[in-house]
Order: sequence, then structure tokens, then C-alpha cells
Amino acid sequence: MIITKKEPFTPQEIIKLKEVFDTYIKTVIDVKKKICSAGCDRHFESEEVLLKNGSAQADIWGGGVDLETKTIDFNSFINIRPTQNNRSNEIQSEKLRKAYEELTKFFFGAIL
Repeated sequence: MIITKKEPFTPQEIIKLKEVFDTYIKTVIDVKKKICSAGCDRHFESEEVLLKNGSAQADIWGGGVDLETKTIDFNSFINIRPTQNNRSNEIQSEKLRKAYEELTKFFFGAIL
């Protein structure tokens, strides 16, 4: 189940978000508008939701949250963007990684 919002996810929503992978939630965040779309099977699904709602491609980055270790990752195929100097699945810009991490902690504060 994909849920997209600007407010933190509730514990009940987090239960729904983990239905796809159980201990891992894929996330896609518009770092400029501060919107998170989570719970997708593939990052491009949440990316499409954000794009349809007016997000700019340059502001959308993917990663996830491991619910067992409480770690955040910055890994997604949607992050491969040579035109933005990101030639890897990983978010390479320290500034973007920090923004993504802070927003992930905001959206998943109930469990992180």
C-alpha cells in the first residue's frame, strides 16, 4: 500500500506500509516540497505519484527504512541521474543525503 503525505506516518500507517516487505519500507521523498511517498514495491511507483502531484524530478530521491536495524538507506534506481551528477543508485550529494535522512526521521519518527 502506498501512502503519500506531508505529515509523519502514524504507527497504524507504518503497519500498512510494511505489508510489502515486512521489515523494510521503500520511500521516495520530494526534498524540496517535503512530501514522502512510501510503501511501494518499486521506487518508480512512488516516484510516479509524486510527479503526478506536481513534484519536480530533480527534487525526488529514493531510499528506505530498515525496521529491524532502524537504519536509513539512500539506494534506488531512480537516483541514477548523470545530469545531476549522481551516477549511482546511492544519493551521492552529502547535502541531499542529509536532507533525505532528516526528512525520513521526520516521517518515521514513530519508529526511528
